[in-house]
This record gives sequence, C-alpha cells and structure tokens, in this order.
Amino acid sequence: MQRRSGALLGAALFCGGCGKADDAGTKPGSAPGSAPAAREESTTSARVEATPPGGDSALVTPDRTGAPRVLFLGTSLTAGLGLESPETESYPAVLQRMADSAGVRARIVNAGLSGETSAGALRRADWLLRERADVVVIETGANDGLRGLNADSTAANLRALIGKIRAASPKARILLVQMEAPTNLGAEYTRRFHAIFPATAAAEKVVLLPFLLEGVAGIPRLN
Repeated sequence: MQRRSGALLGAALFCGGCGKADDAGTKPGSAPGSAPAAREESTTSARVEATPPGGDSALVTPDRTGAPRVLFLGTSLTAGLGLESPETESYPAVLQRMADSAGVRARIVNAGLSGETSAGALRRADWLLRERADVVVIETGANDGLRGLNADSTAANLRALIGKIRAASPKARILLVQMEAPTNLGAEYTRRFHAIFPATAAAEKVVLLPFLLEGVAGIPRLN
C-alpha cells in the first residue's frame, strides 16, 4: 500500500503543476451484499492532518497556510472505511504525511464518502468545490460497478463532474482513478465498465491513474 500511495503522491502533486450518498439507480437484482456500504456512512471533508497514529498534532502538523489544495473526491476506498483510524490510516492521510516528509507543500482534503455512486459525487461536487482546488483526484464509480449500474450513465456523470471542477477551479489539475466492476456481472459489462475510464480521460484530457487496488486487492497481508 505504501508503494501505491507513493505513486498517487507523485501523480497528484508533481505531474500537474500544483505550485447524502445517493440511493438512486440501483439495478434490481444486483448481487446481494455486492455494495460494501448499502447505507450512508457519515462523512467528513475536514482537512486530513499529518498526525501519525498516537502522535501529537500540535507537535508534528506543519503550517500549510497557502499550500496548494489537493481534493480527493472518492468512496469508502478514500474515506478509509473499516480502518481502525481513517483519520491517520486512509491513503490521503498517508499521502499527506509523505508530502510533509518530502517537503512538498500540499493541503490534502479527504472527501471520501462510503457507498456513494458517481451520481452522488456529482451532486456533492458543488459543495466540495466552494473552495478553490489546485488538484482534484476523482475516485468514484466503484459502487456503480458493484451495483451493476448503466456504464454509459457512469461515464456521463464522470464527464459532468469534470465539467463542474473546471467551472469552479479552471486551473485545477484533474486526475481520474480507474475503477473496475466485479466479474460476477458478466464479461461484457466488466469490459464496458473498464473502458469508460480511459475513454473519459482521453476525451476530457485528464490524467488517468491505474486501478486503485491494483497490486493490493486479494493479497491478505495488504487487506
């Protein structure tokens, strides 16, 4: 996971010049229990501080006043659902500590919401973008795939979300994280779902990042 966090840190901070979860659209007959968060979990878009587990934030948190704002808009994967301490163990929190340790000025905001689909992210975007963002990492769509939602609708939501980001923060660097659908929904759906992310990234001219769980999913010591 540290290696994956390092790759995300490089993409988010260096490649681009950063100087109510929705309940609509659930496909009838989706595999029971396929969505990891069938109900909404409480969310926070509070700033993630670089405090190691058990540490004293008053001693270790650097002054990030005026630092570039890096917004992670995501699902439970970003929120850190299931971790003992999401505030310190989620990957945005790890990235913040890595940035601080490397002397990279960045103010990372974890806006992950468990159970949210791309439609929910789109509805939440206006509120999250009230403050200008320098970099936005979009990690959404995982729950669309788990629920078997229409891939074209997911693609349309991604494009609309990118449009909202550009309207609110025209100079923001946008990174889209590849998501995958489970194989139990059939090869055709899995293929179509996979394809919407590179197609959207190419059409919208944003950076496409690899699947967030690549090299992590299914490996017991990393889960």
